[in-house]
Amino acid sequence: MSASGQTGKRAKIIAVANQKGGVGKTTTAINLATAMAAVKKKVLILDLDPQGNASTGFGIDRHVREITSYDVVLGAAPFGEAIMETGVPGLSIIPSTIDLSGADLELAELPHRNFRLRYAMEKAAAREDYDYILIDCPPSLSLLTINALVAADSVLVPLQCEFFALEGLSLLLKTIEQVRGSLNPHLTINGVVLTMFDKRNNLSEQVAGDVRDFLGDKVYQTVIPRNVRVSEAPSHGKPALLYDHRCVGSQAYIKLARELLGRDRKLAA
Repeated sequence: MSASGQTGKRAKIIAVANQKGGVGKTTTAINLATAMAAVKKKVLILDLDPQGNASTGFGIDRHVREITSYDVVLGAAPFGEAIMETGVPGLSIIPSTIDLSGADLELAELPHRNFRLRYAMEKAAAREDYDYILIDCPPSLSLLTINALVAADSVLVPLQCEFFALEGLSLLLKTIEQVRGSLNPHLTINGVVLTMFDKRNNLSEQVAGDVRDFLGDKVYQTVIPRNVRVSEAPSHGKPALLYDHRCVGSQAYIKLARELLGRDRKLAA
């Protein structure tokens, strides 16, 4: 990794978070990052989930994950040394392993336990090599998730179109407010992405309408449909955009990347 630090560029850090599992969080991190890289953005995924699914989704064998996000958060290795290439041009990853499952207990004993990831990233010259860093958070409101929210500029929330969606979203928004109030005053909500949308199902339409009524333009116009090809891709160690870029799921993630980048351009103008 280049560590010149001469461009003055600072990567935008987005935590991809939802305390509920099975909502398409990791799928969104993988495919959004791939779509961004396809339009020449330099992207890093930080896999902060002990399941390591983002790492597996890029075909990175567990045996080659020598330095991981666990080492970064616990201070055993510098941020830059944990970065691996994914095979997707312009897209790198800091992998995860099951070692991360015990990190909450270890973090609880350390000073500045909520700031460990932020401090590690602030010291890293490698951060200047990227346009975006996406943090794939664990499906819980754990110390690891808090570390991600403290380190991030914004939060992207994948939200499954199901009956209890708003209930879980309210809890996450409350946590974001608490982090903003005491740990990271600059944290914003990047947006909510509706996932696993089934246009044949009236419930999907109802949930989408309720979420848009609740959060307005914070909800992305792009929705991610249920799609078999997207579900198959991780078992082949590829993002859906490489496995089948023509499928409706891949096309939706390309649209989502365009919408996110367009929003950022407007904010920067």
